[in-house]
Amino acid sequence: MKLWSGRFQKETDALVNDFNSSIFFDQRMYKEDIQGSLAHSQMLGDTGVISKEDVAAIHQGLKEILADVEAGKIEFTADNEDIHMNLETLLTQRIGDAGKRLHTARSRNDQVAVDLRLYLRSEIAEIKTMVLDFMDVLTRQAQAHKETVMPGYTHLQRAQPITFAQHLLAYGSMLARDVTRLEDCQKRMNVCPLGSGALAGTTYPIDRFETASLLGFDGPMSNSLDGVSDRDYVIELLSALSLLMMHMSRFAEEVILWCSWEFKFIELDDAYSTGSSIMPQKKNPDVAELVRGKTGRVYGSLMSMLATMKSLPLAYNKDMQEDKEPVFDAVDTVKQCVPVFAAMIDTMKVLPQNMLAAAKRGFINATDCADFLTKKGVPFRDAYKATGQLVYACTEKGKTLEELTLEEFRTVHPEFDEGVYDAIDLMNCVMRRNSHGGPSVAETTRQVEELKQFVAAHR
Repeated sequence: MKLWSGRFQKETDALVNDFNSSIFFDQRMYKEDIQGSLAHSQMLGDTGVISKEDVAAIHQGLKEILADVEAGKIEFTADNEDIHMNLETLLTQRIGDAGKRLHTARSRNDQVAVDLRLYLRSEIAEIKTMVLDFMDVLTRQAQAHKETVMPGYTHLQRAQPITFAQHLLAYGSMLARDVTRLEDCQKRMNVCPLGSGALAGTTYPIDRFETASLLGFDGPMSNSLDGVSDRDYVIELLSALSLLMMHMSRFAEEVILWCSWEFKFIELDDAYSTGSSIMPQKKNPDVAELVRGKTGRVYGSLMSMLATMKSLPLAYNKDMQEDKEPVFDAVDTVKQCVPVFAAMIDTMKVLPQNMLAAAKRGFINATDCADFLTKKGVPFRDAYKATGQLVYACTEKGKTLEELTLEEFRTVHPEFDEGVYDAIDLMNCVMRRNSHGGPSVAETTRQVEELKQFVAAHR
């Protein structure tokens, strides 16, 4: 018999029972549900709502149930709908009437709200650690490749010379923002809805500040209607996870390009690649492709929650049971993707000579050629036009800028002299780009240290 069956004269139809049940996905919150019940019962005892003897019995019973769950001795059932009723039923079976007093001054509405906050708060901390570990990988690789010249791209066309270190550090900067978004989300999430009751609080003399403190929250939520109907924190977390996956998906796309024969900038470790069932030469970047693919899955979870919440009146509605599967799936997906992607980047083999060879084609030092004239007093637009004429001449002759004679340079502008060869040398082009955030060794060294300090400060 269900715990809420008093008003009903019929058993729930089996189809409705299965449709209504959430135990198959919310059972993962068993630890948080027990944690919340321990705090709630402690507060009930401290305020005199229930006896100290009942509190002691409840605590012992809950701790024994927790041990049995973790030992695999308990199987939850759909007959009790959700994790909350499963645990309360078990507790009552074990300790009798004291177990029936646990739910005093509490509703499943505020119970599930506190469980989900506790669960996601813990998951955020774990994901943040994974992202920080990934940043460690990026700083190590960047440290090793501060002088590895490669072409930088715009529109997927070779644009200007950069270093592999700078490219990797760009993703490090993105991940740093992801970390702070997760922290912000966790901070806003860290308020306690327990004590909101079904929607209107309670007439019992409870102490919501004590409960919040016992559970490590910054305080109780200030409005009981909001306490049971808010799912902003779920949507905010899904948004932060979507941005994190978007960053990894962009990185994944570049890895896929870089390890192709058309680029061949890197080679993935065998342990992080797969083969073909028919083509023996293939070495496929499946890890990167799956991260790219799973990004859409996380986006779907975000859109699902936005659609679910967009027209719900206050306070709790059963629609909100649909919050758990999307956010659980997104959390699981991110936790699966981040470590394996980081390991793939950590173990990849970088091919600097191929990067340099690509940098030497495509006139990516053309801006530096124009700047050479500008620094001699030539207006930039005139310098730009002269360099464009040189690039055209090179394409006609099958040459690079470095291969032009001084006479050929002077055919487009008399201010060219021998110094142009030093100005358009690729390594010089990179190392002289020492403006803040640039690719020079000095600047990438600063960026590496900055990211290291960020990681240390946010662990």
